Amino acid sequence: QVQLVESGGGLVQPGGSLRLSCAASGSTFSINAMGWYRQAPGKQREAVASMPSFGSTIYADSVKGRFTISPISRDNAKKTVYLQMNSLKPEDTAVYYCHTQTVIFGVTHNYWGQGTQVTVSS
Repeated sequence: QVQLVESGGGLVQPGGSLRLSCAASGSTFSINAMGWYRQAPGKQREAVASMPSFGSTIYADSVKGRFTISPISRDNAKKTVYLQMNSLKPEDTAVYYCHTQTVIFGVTHNYWGQGTQVTVSS
């Protein structure tokens, strides 16, 4: 089992910046990727950025050049990933969810955080 705790959301004006953090605890040794999704009202959840343990980062086209996901850092048994969001737009308003994936004996498990609200408005 993996537990995810997000923080860093809030209200920001267009053009502003926010940094989200996600801390994973529990069976973190089996994590092979961490990333962020978002869901705006009335819309489906969409992938924003993904950081695999090995390989290249992946960004949604709508956030390329504005958002940056950090490498996965490890502190004792916890793993943390950050999402730096710059040049925020009103259309970035959504609940942002941290996501991680583990593979144990060939079985994939997906875990989600509780979500953090990001509101971009003047």
